[in-house]
Amino acid sequence: MKKFTTVVTALVLFVATSVAQVLSPVVTRSKNLDPVKLAQIDTLFNKYVANNWLVGASTIIIKDNQVVYYKGHGFADRASKKQMEANAIYRIMSQTKAITSLAILQLFENGKLSLNQAVGDFIPTFYKQNVLKNFYEVDTTYTTVPAKRNITIRDLLTHTSGIDYAAIGSEKMQAIYAKAGIPSGLGKSSASLLDVMKVLGTLPLVHQPGEKFTYGLNSDLLGCIVEIVSGMTLEAYFHKNIFEPLGMRDTYFNVPASKANRLPTVYTEDSTNKIIEWGPTFRNIDPNYPLLGTTFFSGGAGLSSTAYDYAVFLQMILNGGKYNGKQIISPRTAALMLSPQLDFKYDGLNDFGLGFAITSEKAANLEARNKGSFSWGGYYGTTYWADPKEKLICLIMTQHTPNSHFGFQGKIENIIYGSLVK
Repeated sequence: MKKFTTVVTALVLFVATSVAQVLSPVVTRSKNLDPVKLAQIDTLFNKYVANNWLVGASTIIIKDNQVVYYKGHGFADRASKKQMEANAIYRIMSQTKAITSLAILQLFENGKLSLNQAVGDFIPTFYKQNVLKNFYEVDTTYTTVPAKRNITIRDLLTHTSGIDYAAIGSEKMQAIYAKAGIPSGLGKSSASLLDVMKVLGTLPLVHQPGEKFTYGLNSDLLGCIVEIVSGMTLEAYFHKNIFEPLGMRDTYFNVPASKANRLPTVYTEDSTNKIIEWGPTFRNIDPNYPLLGTTFFSGGAGLSSTAYDYAVFLQMILNGGKYNGKQIISPRTAALMLSPQLDFKYDGLNDFGLGFAITSEKAANLEARNKGSFSWGGYYGTTYWADPKEKLICLIMTQHTPNSHFGFQGKIENIIYGSLVK
């Protein structure tokens, strides 16, 4: 009888744990968060919307594997006064990068590639690259010196390869990439991903591999490698190996027409910091790109998603790679993603792992979030962080860049940590 009771107890605990791993979008009050203090988030957002500092936003907070805050504030479209819903689908731009990193690490733990493997093993033009020495602005010509070594998968995951960004990188490399027809991955492109990456391999690096952190087209190249190794498009690979098992039903490269009404309008600011709508030709990015249909799947910037869907992805990482009874990556691989990889601080203060910025001990002494928190954001004004110590996740989603009042994100972070109680 005792043995039977023990088995039943173990089964109940297993079921309870499995159920707890699945986030519900229904808000649950947490005993570890002061609701009165947390309500200051509403006050702050209402003030920013009323003062025309922000059009709208969606925010989700997860504490101890439960959704404790999930709201939309302001407007999804200011002209029509359409209210912002919590489950709006945002163009998450560079939040795509961490998902691409996860895909690469799935292939890594399946023995398909090595982190220190040369990128040239997959795309030969990346063998024996050169590094930019002199750039001549008058005709965009340049001289180079040989790279000291080949760039690796790890270099791409940590943005230390020396690959820069088209359209938003350094002026020299923007000019070189533009002349070669290299797209940024922001918005829609009709190019072939593999053909673009082959050309990228023939162009100079901005610095020696591993020398420093340069935010660039590394994740687009990683996405191409996923396609080469898996034999699937990045869209198909993500759906089968990440979105479907995690239940991420609102995350797409191509948003279905049936969900088009959930895409908020994108905004920017004029020279006086007045909020204006992002036009279809502004910065060569048509904001309707999620609806235009693409086969160029940018692993660096191509996805659209909801705050809830992305929170599920982050919760899986916090859970050691497991969610809803499915082991998406092993606990050890999840730990690798959150382990500092560089011998220097990527921004002078914080560490960088395999796809995430990692809060350093020094940074934790200067801000609210704890050491080991992992984070990033997206070009159109989305941001997130997850704090393993507090078992806390937060996403703040907007479609507004640049935003002269972006400091509201830090204020919300302070409110959240100020609401914690024991």
